[in-house]
Amino acid sequence: MFSAEPQRAWPAEITGARNPRGGIWWDGVAAGCAWLGATLLTVGLTNVDEWDRTGEFAAIEGVLGALVFALALIPRGAGPRLQRLGPWLTVLAIVLAAWEVVTAKLAWLPPPFFAPPQALLDVYLSDWPRLGESALRSLLLLAGGYSVGAALGFLTGIALGWSRIFGYWAHPLLRFIGPLPATAWLPLAFFIFPTSGSASTFLVALATGFPVAVLTWSGVASVNSAYYDIARTLGATERFLVLRVAIPAALPHVFVGLFMGLGASFSVLVVAEMLGVKAGLGWYLQWAQGWASYPNMYAALLIMALLFSGLITLLFRARDRFLAWQKGLVRW
Repeated sequence: MFSAEPQRAWPAEITGARNPRGGIWWDGVAAGCAWLGATLLTVGLTNVDEWDRTGEFAAIEGVLGALVFALALIPRGAGPRLQRLGPWLTVLAIVLAAWEVVTAKLAWLPPPFFAPPQALLDVYLSDWPRLGESALRSLLLLAGGYSVGAALGFLTGIALGWSRIFGYWAHPLLRFIGPLPATAWLPLAFFIFPTSGSASTFLVALATGFPVAVLTWSGVASVNSAYYDIARTLGATERFLVLRVAIPAALPHVFVGLFMGLGASFSVLVVAEMLGVKAGLGWYLQWAQGWASYPNMYAALLIMALLFSGLITLLFRARDRFLAWQKGLVRW
């Protein structure tokens, strides 16, 4: 049997959990002081230009700093997860304070190309209906294209790894078409498909399907033949070998393909929305750039980063659930 390697604990200087028995959370104290200092800097220094929402931004900084400071002083006020975020909270406060200084206070980064944090806050408070609709449209388009591409890529990979006849005919096509960037198909996709939405879905599916197919094929082809021999000895049918032996053994490779396909689908999604659809985060970026509304552009980029990072986290959670038997053996 395989024995999982024991997990190595992170140093306390990194995790921030310096007092696990419940005392003062010193990294939280540092983070709270950093946020309160950023609040004083935002309020105390005068803006070079007039920026709306400066007071609201300072209030958010102050509330967050006071909350973190209070949790740091209360015994067991901060849980282990929050304690691990202690250094990051401090760095985030310092970065926001530096951002505020070089934009709103000193104007070292000239407007309108660079906007202070309160300008992004103003976009979120004033233009949230359009941003929310764009984010929803992007998620729907990504979900449709990624689901179709992942399903077709998974089935294609299983067929390639299991059937020699299918592999004989499909392998050359996959090697010929697969390496082409999905964005290279933009002119043809918008000509063939009746709507820009269906063309964008096709492009996202194409970008997702190739890595999923290749990694699934690799996983099925690399399954130890002894597993099949033992299953056949016990009377297993071909269907059982595929569903209960080949696919479970190939799942680690499948999730690597899903991860790579998800990353590829993000870039294709943005390009497709910039050129074809009437709503979405890519369209919003193009609209903001056309009107030289750079705060709106930065606000959309931040939402895009949070959404895509959240989707990758969900994929990792699904991987941990389906590959619980692999915990401690492979980490990525």
